[in-house]
Amino acid sequence: MKEEKKSDGGNFIHKIIDADTVSTGCKVRTRFPPEPNGYLHIGHAKSIVLNFTTAEKYNGTCNLRFDDTNPEKEELQYAESIQEDIKWLGFDWGGNLFYTSDYFEKLYGYAVVLIKKGLAYVDDETSERIRETRGTLTEPGTESPFRKRTVSENLELFRRMREGEFPDGSRVLRAKIDMASPNLTMRDPALYRIKHMPHQRSGGKWCIYPMYDFAHCLSDSIEGITHSLCTLEFENNRPLYNWILEKLEVKYRPRQIEFARLNMSYTVLSKRKLLRLVKEGFVNGWDDPRMPTISGLRRRGYTSDAIKDFCGRIGVARTASVVDAALLEHCAREDLNARSPRVMAVLEPLKVVIENYPDGKSEELDAVNHPDNPAAGVRKIHFSREIFIEKSDFMERPPSKYFRLAPGCEVRLKHAYYIKCVKVIKNEKTGDAAELRCVYDAATRGGNSPDGRKVKGTLHWVSARHSLPAEVRIYDKLFLKENPENASAGEDFISNINPDSLKVIKGCLAEHSLSGARPGDRFQFIRHGYFCLDKESSPAGLVFNRTVPLKDTWAKINKK
Repeated sequence: MKEEKKSDGGNFIHKIIDADTVSTGCKVRTRFPPEPNGYLHIGHAKSIVLNFTTAEKYNGTCNLRFDDTNPEKEELQYAESIQEDIKWLGFDWGGNLFYTSDYFEKLYGYAVVLIKKGLAYVDDETSERIRETRGTLTEPGTESPFRKRTVSENLELFRRMREGEFPDGSRVLRAKIDMASPNLTMRDPALYRIKHMPHQRSGGKWCIYPMYDFAHCLSDSIEGITHSLCTLEFENNRPLYNWILEKLEVKYRPRQIEFARLNMSYTVLSKRKLLRLVKEGFVNGWDDPRMPTISGLRRRGYTSDAIKDFCGRIGVARTASVVDAALLEHCAREDLNARSPRVMAVLEPLKVVIENYPDGKSEELDAVNHPDNPAAGVRKIHFSREIFIEKSDFMERPPSKYFRLAPGCEVRLKHAYYIKCVKVIKNEKTGDAAELRCVYDAATRGGNSPDGRKVKGTLHWVSARHSLPAEVRIYDKLFLKENPENASAGEDFISNINPDSLKVIKGCLAEHSLSGARPGDRFQFIRHGYFCLDKESSPAGLVFNRTVPLKDTWAKINKK
């Protein structure tokens, strides 16, 4: 069955918001709250698109808020890359850029209120002991011996925690809820921990930092968020989210709604695992084109429109599922097919000398930039006595119904002439064809014969005198297994890495029209696929990343 784009009518979140806006008349305000501890990936793109387009749909606003509560893992480069990625996707937060660290004083004050209400206490137990006494799904937890501390004791200890009197890990502030709750999240969760570490924005002002569950809901409330859209792993945290807001009697009580996170075949989307790939050298940085990061996809040649199309097709649901990576490639291929100019590049050159073409002569021929878009115009390509074709386009002893070049066979050169092979010069050591001697028909300029004879083979080529040196990088799936994280007992996900995920082809040649290309420009290399000029290109040599091949496995599957 052919894949259809999902309509907004299937978005259960919008149905909930529809009801809320009718009943309360609220102005919708969403937020995208990334932690600045890594680069954004395709899973984040789903959340970005959902939050920003939801705000647009209801004429509301979407905040960008950095959840910067863990200085141990956060870096300025991550915050900068996140902003760049969101802008590249085409979304604008306007003046609504916030940091949880801006609310540290307010959050501390909220924690003090909970202590005064007898709803929070300072626990001297170690993190290991707290885990041990939390209980299981079938057994209640055990109350801490420090749970019965007086309000005045807790206030004093919490103040001293802030003043830096205690070492890391020696004390935490915990909510006093219910150690027998069937929801383990509600069994006296930690609200603050001690970390003697300077913060990237507040410096050394703080040595205690709020936990995510405490900071997140209150940051939403401070900013007046109406709908806090989270992935399903936060479903069990929703009661805590609501408990904190209820007990503190805050003015704004956002509604948390969970949706299924993106899981994609042959891909890992854990930032911890992506960081490991980078740090241990399995990839060449966060923007390696094999990475599922937005910066990696951009460098590989994906467009923001293709990624947003992908997010629209997979839709928003409550049930977790795995999306075939081929669908993302399909969206890229459809988008690039419509926008990419066609050019010629030879990846494995085989020299051809056209014996009856005047030595020293060259001419310019017209080449259509896009066969389905006349407005794209034409470009000039050079033709000369010596050209290069693909090695794979020649066979000395071809089978029947072989429509490429062979001794005595005639083919069409794209946008140029008919040529016929009359001689093969071989490599003395290997016996392979090292050079072909051909003749051309001058009357077939432009690739058409005035006498009406037809040839079935059309080859791409480049002029030897005018071609540009290039390196081409062919990418395959980074992992061999469809679910690389579903490792066998004792197996590390790293063991599933595809050793052939990158193939570098040097000595390629591209047509001269690409001399003006800039990093990020995208092209269809005729018969090879869609390519993007990489940032590592230089005047000495162009470097192209293949975005996707021409073959569309997704479309083929969905036509059945």
